[in-house]
Amino acid sequence: MMSRNDVLSVLALLRAAGADVVIAGGWGIDALLGEETREHRDLDLLHVREQEPVVVAALESAGYTETLDWRPARFVLAHPTGREIDLHPLEFAADGSAVQSSLDPAAPFRYPADCFVNGTVGTTTVRCLSAGQQALFHQGYEPAERDVADMRRLREKFGIDTRF
Repeated sequence: MMSRNDVLSVLALLRAAGADVVIAGGWGIDALLGEETREHRDLDLLHVREQEPVVVAALESAGYTETLDWRPARFVLAHPTGREIDLHPLEFAADGSAVQSSLDPAAPFRYPADCFVNGTVGTTTVRCLSAGQQALFHQGYEPAERDVADMRRLREKFGIDTRF
């Protein structure tokens, strides 16, 4: 499991290395909500593609090793304690928007500039994805119980429409 302290430690490590990251996934939703609502098995991070060597080196220095490579879409680093970080490389445009490759080269993931917002983990301000972008990325698959609960929380707090 990835605890709040684990998340903050990873963010501090990457910040010290000069890497820019954005929290997505379950921790991203909790950052938007400003509270930890459930246990998290991993930490999803979006990073600047050009900073990937710095991101990987920093995490490797903390004991993480690569366990999955689905580049250019994503890759996973795991710690011997079982913590996992799911990394998603982004290519940013001058206007602040970004694109992430997918396993289907004809269908990349698009991030408008305004989807990068601030949230909190504990008392720390962090960059995360907006509620609308989170809802968009929670489409096209059969949701797990945690996904349904996450979307319900976003609807309740932000009044957005979600698929489930």
